Amino acid sequence: MRKSSPFLLTVLLAIAPTLVPAPVLSDEVRTETVQFPAGSSGTTIRSSVQGYDSVDYVLGAQAGQAMTVKLTTNHLSNYFNIYAPENIPGQDEAMYVGSSSGNRFDGRLPASGNYTVRVYLMRNAARRNEIANYQLDFAITGSSSSASPSGDDGDSAYRAGQGDFDATGTIPCAQYVGQPMNLCNFGVAREGNGTATVIVTKTDGVKRALFFTDGRATSADTSQADGYGEFSTEREGDLNFVRVGNERYEIPDAVIYGG
Repeated sequence: MRKSSPFLLTVLLAIAPTLVPAPVLSDEVRTETVQFPAGSSGTTIRSSVQGYDSVDYVLGAQAGQAMTVKLTTNHLSNYFNIYAPENIPGQDEAMYVGSSSGNRFDGRLPASGNYTVRVYLMRNAARRNEIANYQLDFAITGSSSSASPSGDDGDSAYRAGQGDFDATGTIPCAQYVGQPMNLCNFGVAREGNGTATVIVTKTDGVKRALFFTDGRATSADTSQADGYGEFSTEREGDLNFVRVGNERYEIPDAVIYGG
């Protein structure tokens, strides 16, 4: 039988520690329930997050209410995502992603339930185990739409989600850079005073929701599946030019206000 040399055994013993897999660090998710002081429509939370850890802030709200979340932080890689209640079909991904949309969310809520605001560090900072100190401001205003689900006077986001539209038609649209403008079908649910939700069926059959307040486009539904396209809008006369990533939409005021 061939014997191992003392030199070879010494080398193997020396490198053995490097052959053992390094331990995998688990990410810690701290969950906190957000409660507003009595008589108040909002609150402020000050805290910190480090490395790959994250903090989930859970707060209940009703369909049709307006929610504002604002993050003020001392770290450029500190953001938040918002996750809708589990009872919304197709909303298992984040409904809002701060790293692509910014550190302030303003929007109407599409369903009743518990919303989760997750505060985290981007990977470039997390892998260095850096710390971010932040302030998170919450506000929820408006009444719920549950009292009028038929859509006569209810919230536009709720009604649009039910397919209860005040008007339907077509608008100019394009899905990617260089594509000529086509016509896309739309349905609009209006609340009045320029607040409305427009559901556009794109040329590939996928739907896009566009939200308007006081006659101006304020946000769109985006998800990880479509790359969290950056939202922007411009106005020329009575026409709203809305972009969501590479998508383009031209929506006249008549769609939002009627007439």
